[in-house]
Amino acid sequence: MAWKTVIAEDFKMIRQVFESAIEESENYELAASFPTAQQAMEWCEKHHADLVLMDVLIPGSMNGLDAARHIKEVSPKTKIIIVTSMPELSYERQAKEIGVESFWQKEVQEQPLIEIMDRTMAGESVYPGYQPKVMVGDAVSTEFTEREIDILKELVTGASNAEIAEKLGLKEPTVKMHLKNMLQKTGYRSRLELAVKVRHMGLIIGDSD
Repeated sequence: MAWKTVIAEDFKMIRQVFESAIEESENYELAASFPTAQQAMEWCEKHHADLVLMDVLIPGSMNGLDAARHIKEVSPKTKIIIVTSMPELSYERQAKEIGVESFWQKEVQEQPLIEIMDRTMAGESVYPGYQPKVMVGDAVSTEFTEREIDILKELVTGASNAEIAEKLGLKEPTVKMHLKNMLQKTGYRSRLELAVKVRHMGLIIGDSD
């Protein structure tokens, strides 16, 4: 029996590559393919899917992680593989918290997607062995701590130090200390420059994106 597979990928060429890989495999059946996460989610509400390949940063009112969360709520047995080309530092952590089985970086491609699909359907949870490394000024992206990443996610939304402190349950001097440390690591001159740079390179994606 072939596994019924759904695709959510906005880039047409990549979507066609995924479709071809599924159609050429005896183990998978292409059940549906969509350019938005919401369409895939709505399909999964009405039909059974064994596996969903879900891009993260995808046009529309819902991103791939939010759609994955909803699919897991309505159909816990449906397995999900998040696919992304963005180096955003919190995506893997969010995917694991949602219960997404596997995660595949388009640009890194440690293993072919079909192999990740096979291992996922065999019961494995497959995540990259390492975070993609991106230079952020004078620093390497892997040098940022989880708390710094949390602060950066709020910073790129335009939040003030006081707003960041309230959102994360911190004291404002603590937020200032973390920002100072990140400016020293990167060599950037201001919190604005830091926010613009990490957003531009896709290292931190705001919730509104």
